[in-house]
Amino acid sequence: MRLCPTHVRMRLTLWYVGVLASMLLLAWAATSALLFWQLRGQLDHFSVQEIETVEGLFYFTPDGVLHLREDYHNHPESREVIDRFLEVRSPSGAVLFRNERLAGRALGGAPFPGEGVGGYSERSTRLADGTRVRLVSRHHILGGHALVIRLAHSEEALYARLRELLLASLLVLPLVLGIAGLAGYGLARRALQPVEDMARRAQEITPDNLHTRLPNDRTDDELGHLARVFNQTLARLEQAFEQLRRFTSDASHELRTPLAMIRSVGEVGLQKDGTPAEYRDRIGSMLEEVNRLTSLVDNLLTISRADSGHLQLHRSPVPLLDLAREAAGLFEILAEERGQRLIVEGDSDIQVEADRLVLRQALVNVIHNATKYSPARGAIFIRVRTAVGQASVEVEDNGPGIPFEDQSRVFDRFYRVDKARWRETGGAGLGLAIAKWAVEAHGGAITLDCGASGGCTFRISLPRPQLSPDPDRTIATPSSTESF
Repeated sequence: MRLCPTHVRMRLTLWYVGVLASMLLLAWAATSALLFWQLRGQLDHFSVQEIETVEGLFYFTPDGVLHLREDYHNHPESREVIDRFLEVRSPSGAVLFRNERLAGRALGGAPFPGEGVGGYSERSTRLADGTRVRLVSRHHILGGHALVIRLAHSEEALYARLRELLLASLLVLPLVLGIAGLAGYGLARRALQPVEDMARRAQEITPDNLHTRLPNDRTDDELGHLARVFNQTLARLEQAFEQLRRFTSDASHELRTPLAMIRSVGEVGLQKDGTPAEYRDRIGSMLEEVNRLTSLVDNLLTISRADSGHLQLHRSPVPLLDLAREAAGLFEILAEERGQRLIVEGDSDIQVEADRLVLRQALVNVIHNATKYSPARGAIFIRVRTAVGQASVEVEDNGPGIPFEDQSRVFDRFYRVDKARWRETGGAGLGLAIAKWAVEAHGGAITLDCGASGGCTFRISLPRPQLSPDPDRTIATPSSTESF
């Protein structure tokens, strides 16, 4: 059996009532102690005044017996209302006087050293019958005799006041706690109502309605902050689902097209007899589609590994100019066939900390994109430059350019500006997406700048490592240019 309530509002209510009860008990204890000390202080003050009065009323008879004059009362019945206990002892402890109220009972026992000397001594004690009294002592000289005058009042009235206060508190406390519990429960329920609304709305959210958002996201309190965080998470999930849906649709479409081509070519080849040359053409067409399919699958695997975070970078110092020459050299034959020129120039001393293979793939994709869309006999410039804390590689072509409305989407997966020419260029719209991931994985950025009359410049910016200066080494920065 669980003793802890399951609902948060009930736990908050019990916690609130428990804290309130503890505070009320502490307040009662502090109030009772303060009241008791004040009453006892007043009792001590009253006793001191009475001692000062009775000091002048004592006298010794001729036979040496100590008496107290009672003739100062205006009315005889005034003696009966005095509730004090009065006793006088010698410093040695001999009893010299006791009033009738003591009825032979001792008041405090033998005097202790220094009792009442130079002032008043106050203490609490009990009589023989258990009565609690507050005792005040005073050392007094009368007729050459040293006296210890003791005067006491009962403390029962003080404790009676405390019992009355306790009884009143026990009667009022349950009522106060009950009202506080109901108010606390209502307050907790009202405070947690937005949480219940958010939980109810969250239960209704499915992959089909990820556009739904939690309420209460416009308030400035903690619940509003919680709702905004959840809504931001839902927005990211919606975007991820949408990207996955679009990626799956585009990937299936891209895979279906080369597979359909391979199947159609194979079916035609089986239905008709042909010469060896015709079979070679058909097999060549099939191999071309296989190569296209293999490239697409490799790009999909690269993106999948990048998204899952399983692709680890192995960084090392990489000279950017050498890497640019290496990437441009892969397109040397293609550029010669199209009459294009690949011009690589820049500072050979510029280095970055990067994974050479991953960064090389980014450059290859960007340069390949430039060669595909640059006209025959055109020039493609690849420049390696440096700025404050950064190194950059710019790939400039003189192609037809990219419309302004498409420039923000060229790095999206499977996005192609000219969808009618994608079969001619052989692209699937993944090269620039992979290049963007590769650059951002190194802490850099890739941007696009297109001119109004044509031509585009892709700029890859990378952070440069902080190198300690060597005073014995003179750094030369010659500009190197190479044309393919």
